[in-house]
Amino acid sequence: MDRSSTSASPQSPRSPGTPSREPLRTVAVVGLGTMGAGIAEVLVRAGHEVVGVEVGEAAAAAAGAALERSTGRAVERGRLTEAERTDALARFRVFADLRAAADADLVIEVVPESYELKRDVITALDAIVRPEAILATGTNALSVTRLAAETARPERVLGLHFFAPAQAMRLVEVVSTVLTAPEATRAVTDLVAALGKEAVPVGDRPGFIADGLLFGYLNQAAAMYEARYATREDIDAAMRLGCGLPMGPLALLDLVGVDTARTVLEAMYAASHDRLHAPAPILGHLAAAGLTGRKAGRGFYSYESPGSATVVPDPSTPAADGGGAATRPVRSVGVAGSGTMATGIAEVFAKAGYPVVLAARSEQKAQVAVGRLGRSLDRSVARGRLSQADRDAVLERITPAGTLDAFAEVDLAVEAIAEDIGLKQQMFAAFDKVCRPGAVLATTTSSLPVVEIAAATGRPADVIGMHFFNPAPAMKLVEVVRTVLTSDDVVATVRQLCATLRKHPVDCGDRAGFIVNALLFPYLNNAVKMVQEHYASVDDVDTAMKLGGGYPMGPFELLDVVGLDVSLAIERVLHREFRDPGLAPAPLLEHLVAAGCLGRKTGRGFREYARS
Repeated sequence: MDRSSTSASPQSPRSPGTPSREPLRTVAVVGLGTMGAGIAEVLVRAGHEVVGVEVGEAAAAAAGAALERSTGRAVERGRLTEAERTDALARFRVFADLRAAADADLVIEVVPESYELKRDVITALDAIVRPEAILATGTNALSVTRLAAETARPERVLGLHFFAPAQAMRLVEVVSTVLTAPEATRAVTDLVAALGKEAVPVGDRPGFIADGLLFGYLNQAAAMYEARYATREDIDAAMRLGCGLPMGPLALLDLVGVDTARTVLEAMYAASHDRLHAPAPILGHLAAAGLTGRKAGRGFYSYESPGSATVVPDPSTPAADGGGAATRPVRSVGVAGSGTMATGIAEVFAKAGYPVVLAARSEQKAQVAVGRLGRSLDRSVARGRLSQADRDAVLERITPAGTLDAFAEVDLAVEAIAEDIGLKQQMFAAFDKVCRPGAVLATTTSSLPVVEIAAATGRPADVIGMHFFNPAPAMKLVEVVRTVLTSDDVVATVRQLCATLRKHPVDCGDRAGFIVNALLFPYLNNAVKMVQEHYASVDDVDTAMKLGGGYPMGPFELLDVVGLDVSLAIERVLHREFRDPGLAPAPLLEHLVAAGCLGRKTGRGFREYARS
């Protein structure tokens, strides 16, 4: 069925009344690209009359056809009946003239992210629609206030920021300016709720909540890749496996569009003057070359064709064999420490068949650590993940020890003690004395300089970082940290070990935070600043990142789990290493730590928790 038309204006039944009390029945969507078409589909499926406006008859017809295909897929997947689809399509009409929006209660513009283009559309609509109609911009970076001021009705202009794909993503940021009338905000918020979405109220600043946090993180990932600190594959794998994110940052930049990301960052930098928001040069270079991501068929990755999600090999794709470097034999492992990380790492090696010496400061502490490890194995048996026989075999491979002398014959010694440079240096000085020549010496530090730890030994070429993530038995990621002195065969040995342990290794250099923490903690710190500046609440920020970014936890949930003291220590290390003012820990975080509010472990952090 052809739903395109170029007539001046559709006529739809509507009831008179004030917009603050009457629902917004007829909605016009101007710009029917991927986002506009998605918003239109959400609206018609919720029962609204929708007027779609797209420049040019061919583009308008294509938009109508796209909606038919999308709703057809919804029927195939059982999310819509054929009758519901027919009704929904009957509520959607497409026009190639802005005058078609004349009788709409709400107009949402979703044209490309150009201030001049959006201004022209908004001001043209201002002269067309009824005085009581609400005008909404779908911008995620430009000033809603400036756009509103261009009209004769600034009190009825606001931002309505959906997330792609609009059909699936629940978050909608409702952006009020200092000029927006409260009743306009309420009417749009009610509409969002009626669509089954979560409306988060925000003020007018570039990026709002979700993109304001997300794009700074994406920018740092781009800069990390540009500096050749890590490969694009390792950066993306680190954030997916280390943080549970649905996509790595460079793959996400390709999906969003490199040019779009640069536009958003330019707007954010103009407002904040924060160097973390200054677009990484590589974004400008890729955009200038037309390598804008999936839509172009090439961005950080290469794709099968423009618009395809299928990544294909290119000259930057790492060799499958990892270079074929020589390795050292590892037949037995020593793990030094008695905490959760130490017992978890010992469990990982023992499950993989390695004899493990678990050494603590005393025989008693070592026995307690083995007991904790046994209880972890018991839980695996109870959940059906491990047989009783396998559980017993794992425990038989673990030998508790109260002295590091027990490491005399191990091929790999792993330090997993407190994150204190002095203590770690003492431990490695002891390794140097007791471990046999040729043994690999690994530290699990998450933020300290590995080379300074290696300097405590007479064999720094044998020292490497092996950063497991907590809980070690469950988390697949291991950051393999090479110093300027680490030998090639040590790196190859640890990578091969990771494969044996069924872990995913990522290579990174010896600098603060490595990959994951260097990208994660500035994002967390910026979330704290957002609350500190009273821009958004803790709950709204967490909601925005979970629903808008697909994050498994909001930043404040994660901060309270990690521990505010631990987070502050890592942020201080990052700030000290990179000397960037934007990395300075947020004062609010420092105040909470000073007050003893450290998160779940103390019963209070950014939220309060019941004490067990």
